[in-house]
Amino acid sequence: MVNSRLRESGPAGQAPRQGAQAIRRALGVLRILATGREEGVPLAEVVQSTGLTRPTAHRIIHVLIEEGIVEKSEKSGRYVIGRQVPELALARQSRSPLLAAAEPYLAQVSEQVGDTLFLTVRTGLDTLCVARRIGTYPIQVLSIEVGARRPLGVSSAGIAILAALPAHEARRIVSDNQVRFRFYRTTPARALEQVAATRRQGYCLHQPGLVQGTKAISTTIRALDGRPAAAITIAAVRRRLGPRREEEIVEVLKLASGAIEKTLWQKPL
Repeated sequence: MVNSRLRESGPAGQAPRQGAQAIRRALGVLRILATGREEGVPLAEVVQSTGLTRPTAHRIIHVLIEEGIVEKSEKSGRYVIGRQVPELALARQSRSPLLAAAEPYLAQVSEQVGDTLFLTVRTGLDTLCVARRIGTYPIQVLSIEVGARRPLGVSSAGIAILAALPAHEARRIVSDNQVRFRFYRTTPARALEQVAATRRQGYCLHQPGLVQGTKAISTTIRALDGRPAAAITIAAVRRRLGPRREEEIVEVLKLASGAIEKTLWQKPL
């Protein structure tokens, strides 16, 4: 099965551009490698996640290695994003409008609730953690780090973002990510069930969270066009999020999301 991100065709109504398939395949491989962070990703996982044949995936990776975009760990044999990538990113150091708008509210919410707070954005078929605030409670849930990437539909933030999209678009994304779900012990049916529950509730309650014995609550931050730009999440040990406190946390997150939205709407994304 071929992941949709690797299709040759461009946006609807546009003819395929020459060479587009090769570029999309290479970008698809890079996105999968990014999920491995410092540990890296084995070739077999790249093949399963992208739907590429093993020879094709191997060829793409080796071209990327030659260009310094990917590296192979001598110890594990896994493939990781190369050191040239962050160097290229230095060419654009301007701060994200979303981060600039969110930072004051992230600090405020973190101090108020005492648990770990995450800001997550959508990037293609994935979520990307762009900020994390560690609270004051002695037991903190550090389920992901800044820079961690997950398929949409896996985490609390991903479910919240999917729930804010049109139903047909959310279903397509879940379908496109179904092969990758295997690595996160979930299924398309489970993801769509959680999306439906989030639409009914107006927020996402994920239990267990990405770590056993935890819960996570997420609310969506929308851009001016009404589409989800990000999600703000509180993760805590399960006993910290009983029914009464759950309601309190939801209210805090909704207020913060609304305040961030108002700030964002004053300037273009």
